[in-house]
Amino acid sequence: MDINQIKNTVIFQGMTESEIGDALQGLNASTKRYKKGSTILFAGSKTKRMGLVLEGSVTIENNDIWGNRTILGFVARNEFFAETYGMLSDEPMLVDVVANQDCTVVFLTIAALRSAVVRNEPWASKIIGNLLIISTQKNLALSGRSFHISHKTVRGRVMSYLNSESIRKGRMAFEIPFNRQQMADYLNLDRTALSKELGRMKREGLIDFHKNQFQIKKHMEI
Repeated sequence: MDINQIKNTVIFQGMTESEIGDALQGLNASTKRYKKGSTILFAGSKTKRMGLVLEGSVTIENNDIWGNRTILGFVARNEFFAETYGMLSDEPMLVDVVANQDCTVVFLTIAALRSAVVRNEPWASKIIGNLLIISTQKNLALSGRSFHISHKTVRGRVMSYLNSESIRKGRMAFEIPFNRQQMADYLNLDRTALSKELGRMKREGLIDFHKNQFQIKKHMEI
């Protein structure tokens, strides 16, 4: 495990290398690799661990018994998942965590944080503060998705999402983390309807795109 990589992640923000080493030991850090498409954590299961994506990416999904998939979030390199379930270790997960690419994940037994606080470990309070930042970031991401899918039309949802990605990246040309099916699942749309609307928007000169590369060419009224 490369300390130089993980020390720049949010959860270890403001910590010395010595504190990071102690935290990794105290939280029983372990590394595991997953192939694209494999399920890392299953809905209905319980966990005491949170995951840090070292390489690749994962998606947070709701897969119902009828085979419908909704993508609730995307977790990129150096980002985290399952921190809430790890802290509430008796709470069954309501989502699946799936490898979006071949990925490497560091698991941290975050439930062990309670005993570290009792022992007054100096790194524990820093981890708690950083977990609050992570939780706030996740809430913003979920709020963003709720805002996108609140629009009644396909175009409204697409424009809302692309506009937010443009603002987040700070430019009119940007890459999104989803393929077309994943984008449809994230926006709660039928893939065919999404593809048709993207084609219309391209013909109207509003956007240009190739695969997951997008460019906003004109101001769009949502």
